[in-house]
Amino acid sequence: MRPVDDTAHSQDLLLFLASTAHDMKNSISVLSGTLEGLLVKAGPQADAAYPQMAQMLYQTRRLNDNLMQLLALYKRVGTPEYPFDVQAIEAGQLLDQVVALGRVLLDAKGIVLEVEADRDLIWHLDEDLIVGVVSHAVNNAMHYTRDRIRLSLREADGLLEIRVEDNGAGYPQPLLAAGAAGLHGAASGIDFRTNSAGLGLYFSREVARMHRHRGREGGVRLENGGAFGGGCFILSLP
Repeated sequence: MRPVDDTAHSQDLLLFLASTAHDMKNSISVLSGTLEGLLVKAGPQADAAYPQMAQMLYQTRRLNDNLMQLLALYKRVGTPEYPFDVQAIEAGQLLDQVVALGRVLLDAKGIVLEVEADRDLIWHLDEDLIVGVVSHAVNNAMHYTRDRIRLSLREADGLLEIRVEDNGAGYPQPLLAAGAAGLHGAASGIDFRTNSAGLGLYFSREVARMHRHRGREGGVRLENGGAFGGGCFILSLP
């Protein structure tokens, strides 16, 4: 009998899982698109099921975020099938994608999204991953804001800084008090906005760290305050 190549077997399994996650993500994207179309046609005044459809869209977005996060970890391995792909991207193009992904759900929930950025700024990054991270932060803010979210992008101290701020109650003090320790992964047991799994923040941090330039690497931090006095998610990329 030939010995089993555990390394090759593990790589095959990882590729299978990544391919499955990608296929599921495509299916959920189709479902999200269908729900968006129904919401646009229905309108809050014309269809009693409008709030339920909006909630369904929010949940499908959460599933899509989770699958994107799994693929982000696979990209971190740097395989040919799912490479870490850094390209020069215009800030305006990046923000337009995030706004387009969230527009229907924002309108359905009656949430105002303010966007402030130097649209001509160009940065090197993995577009799919960063759009996924920022969209996840916006979706998360939708759940906790009262009625307003601010998305901003600027260059600060040689870093690209993307902020998602809301006018909700802010992040819980135990999470903020944990400081950097709260960003060391899902094993800490700290969630993005609650004290549960912590996967959203973990994946966002891992994607940020994948971006490196001249000895600097990306990072994620949480604050309370900002423009609206609520929670602030800040992504920095070198």
